[in-house]
Amino acid sequence: MSVSIKSPSEIKLMREAGRFLEEVHNELAKMIKPGVSTWEIDKAGEDMIRSLGCVPNFLNYNGFPASFCTSINDEVVHGIPSKERILKEGDIISLDAGLIHKHYHSDAARTYGVGEISAEARQLIEVTRKSFFEGLKYAKAGKHLFEISGAIGSYAESFGYGVVRDLVGHGIGTKLHEEPQIPNFKQKRRGMKLYAGMTLAIEPMINEGRADVVWLDDDWTVATEDGSLSAHYENTILITDGEPEILTLTQSLE
Repeated sequence: MSVSIKSPSEIKLMREAGRFLEEVHNELAKMIKPGVSTWEIDKAGEDMIRSLGCVPNFLNYNGFPASFCTSINDEVVHGIPSKERILKEGDIISLDAGLIHKHYHSDAARTYGVGEISAEARQLIEVTRKSFFEGLKYAKAGKHLFEISGAIGSYAESFGYGVVRDLVGHGIGTKLHEEPQIPNFKQKRRGMKLYAGMTLAIEPMINEGRADVVWLDDDWTVATEDGSLSAHYENTILITDGEPEILTLTQSLE
């Protein structure tokens, strides 16, 4: 397995890519309300990315037809935006997207409630977010990759949730998906040692019910097999000699 160690100049560009994506996510969060279509969100997000001089990296990636994945309720990831998909009061929606800035990628996802949502949905969203930060405690030079995985999974499973096993996080840099793969659940081995300069996209995908998922007829959308709600939270991070740096979340930490 070959994992790239970024140089100081590469890290500078990835920081910029991360800040741009954070800005886009923060603006799109204001759009999440009943009556808005997922197509409108995607269009606004793509326009913002291009206005920043960047390129949406999801658009046409392996044939994906949009710039954002918009996954509602039981949809885990890769939901396709549509003028017919209208947000309703009580829904939850995950927005997953990335951009390319001077050949370097960033990737991040957030799950939002639409209007007033149930206490159960709020807890799922919060636990998914917190599971990322549990994993982040181990994202340090000298630690091992699967310590991150184990921390994420153990935290989410302590609430009785299902941790998706069919989809994982990944390395990121001049490609959207680089080595290594980063599961969100405990592994039998420790995994590779972490070194300063590695850039990773850590992304818990947590189901309210069982972990099992299915691919829908569009060949993209992944949904929970039991129809339960699912939440997704992701950031691009940098491994350093000290605390990890979250490249797509600079304004408000846990």
